[in-house]
Amino acid sequence: MNGPAWFEHFQGAPWLSAGAALHVLLFLAVSMHALRHRRRADSTLLWLFVTWSLPVGGALLYAMFGVDRVPKERWQRSLQRRVRMDGARDAATDEVLPEAYWRSMGRAAATPEDEWARELDRPLAAMLENFPLLGGNLITPLLTGDEAFPKMLEAIREARHHIHLQSFIIGNDAVGREFMDAVAERAAAGVRVRVLYDRFGSSHALWGGLFRKYRKVPNLSIAGWTQSNLFRKQLHFNLRNHRKALVVDGRIGFMGGVNLNEYSRSQDRLAAIQDYHFRLLGPIVQELQYSFLRDWHVMTEEDPEQLLSAQHFRRLPPEGGALARVVNSGPSSDLRVAVDVFFNAVNAARKQVFVITPYFLPSEDLLRALRMAALRGVRVYVVVPEKSNHWYTTWAGRAIYEDLLESGVRIFERPPPFIHAKAMTVDDRMAVVGSSNWDYRSLYSNYETSLAVYDTRLVMHLKLLMSEDLHESREVELAAFKNRPVHHRYLENACGLLSPLL
Repeated sequence: MNGPAWFEHFQGAPWLSAGAALHVLLFLAVSMHALRHRRRADSTLLWLFVTWSLPVGGALLYAMFGVDRVPKERWQRSLQRRVRMDGARDAATDEVLPEAYWRSMGRAAATPEDEWARELDRPLAAMLENFPLLGGNLITPLLTGDEAFPKMLEAIREARHHIHLQSFIIGNDAVGREFMDAVAERAAAGVRVRVLYDRFGSSHALWGGLFRKYRKVPNLSIAGWTQSNLFRKQLHFNLRNHRKALVVDGRIGFMGGVNLNEYSRSQDRLAAIQDYHFRLLGPIVQELQYSFLRDWHVMTEEDPEQLLSAQHFRRLPPEGGALARVVNSGPSSDLRVAVDVFFNAVNAARKQVFVITPYFLPSEDLLRALRMAALRGVRVYVVVPEKSNHWYTTWAGRAIYEDLLESGVRIFERPPPFIHAKAMTVDDRMAVVGSSNWDYRSLYSNYETSLAVYDTRLVMHLKLLMSEDLHESREVELAAFKNRPVHHRYLENACGLLSPLL
């Protein structure tokens, strides 16, 4: 007796049973990997759904974008390299390396003057014990590449010993070529130059041949940051180095959110992306220097003793009154500190929290912190782009507006040009600036560098820039937002489901 037609069809298609078995095996493999480490439940469930719904393709997407931490073996190798750096630094003598200098001068013991700031900084000191709070700094905001690029290029052209340049995006365009030409000219003159770029962010320059043109320039080394290597069984496109830094002669530093591409400065009638960058003078430059050199060592394994030579760490006199701490974060349990820094600052606020971010997809604890701050009477302002450069992040961000608006948080959407700035001020006394966005990628997956700064002068200057962006923005009113079209709600909530992956 013949069986059902579907069974006969199944028997005649052995590839179907093999495909089903492969699908189940891949799903089980993803499940075991996702459950091996403690993760956010929403992210885990979403990836399991994607893996089951998209045979083979879902598992491949998970391997490429779902791994939000460095694999244990890879992390151990990276950690060993960082330990070699830290060990070399800690074993230094006062004549050779900067750590002994910081200790002898007491700079690592810098403490905020008022009790509020001391309480705010205490958790940061515990989390970031390798990055001490340093006094005597002068930190100057620079608005877009229009202000940042001339200052950066001037510092490069005046370099006498070394240039260390790092960027998520180095464009295959006029700006990218201008910076590469500038560092190449100084390298040819005998200045030691190291350039570190992210291979994903700078893919146009990488595959367009920009870096290849400079490979034979003497004294110029170029390295791409990646943790994807098929030969090492690594396919982690999700882990990117989003830092932007420039250190010249160990004396002057720049950091912030500005990438080295043409969109970051004005062109003819096209305004630059609205962004903030910062010029650093004082001891904090040594911390930015160390941060760069540690990343460089992880990618190149260059001799730590050479990287940590006294020539890279000059004895820097005080330049201003700012107390600053480098906040480095990344995709491992001991580096995921950016979210804790933001959470701690919002909870400590007594009067005002002012946030500007290009991507507003905060974690649940940050959302709760913002809501509770507003409910206890703190004035909370959030400025985001009216239209993101990634349309789905705009809609996903709006999915959380209603709860925040009902709590008293005021949200402002800035019309074009796109605002790429990342900054937060708290009570006119503390600021967090740098490369970190308020989204899952920055908080959990990217390598980021920010500064936590205690300096009224900087905060007031920064607030002036932020207020100008706020006044250019349209406030989202609760009543009007509740009456938005129904199809907007569907789109917001659909995109919001993807927040853990964005």
